[in-house]
Amino acid sequence: MGVKILRVLGVLAALYVAGFLLFVATLPTRPTQPLKADGIVALTGGDARLGAAVALLEGGTGKRLLISGVNKASTKEQLKHLANGGRRFDCCADIGYAAEDTYGNAEEAAAWTHLHHFHSLIVVTASYHMPRSIRLFRSVMPDEKLIAYPVEPGGVDVSAWWRPGTLHLLHNEYLKYVASLIMTAVDHRAPSGKSAGAA
Repeated sequence: MGVKILRVLGVLAALYVAGFLLFVATLPTRPTQPLKADGIVALTGGDARLGAAVALLEGGTGKRLLISGVNKASTKEQLKHLANGGRRFDCCADIGYAAEDTYGNAEEAAAWTHLHHFHSLIVVTASYHMPRSIRLFRSVMPDEKLIAYPVEPGGVDVSAWWRPGTLHLLHNEYLKYVASLIMTAVDHRAPSGKSAGAA
């Protein structure tokens, strides 16, 4: 009996490790072709995300930009200065303060998308955060086209994923991703206010 249990645990451990390695190997990369979408959504969590999203907006890639999950103490003018925003930032950037985690980002983005009658979105976040973000966004916006635009945060080298700090970061995100798979499989729309892990 004990041997059978050990075998089962061994198989489960092997599947878990294989799943993690697949997760790392299939992290999205930035598109090389020109992009076009109705809207752009930046998930806060680093200057690289904000800068990339604002550059897309200023370049005419999308009609409007939502910066989701902004600290309530931050103003639009401060974000503009931080991301080197221009004229399009003044007219076409919206600041979302409601989201406190990735589920909240998805819900906030869904409300904004429906308000503007958008049908396609470019989602800007860290590469390791993208699989979970797209999964949750799709759970609340099943009919909209979602385009991943991953960025690499400073100090994080995903290509060297085996380094202790990066391995810890990716493993934590993998756990959250697995949790999001389970939750969205049970309920395609995550309940408001519930979270499987902060951004």
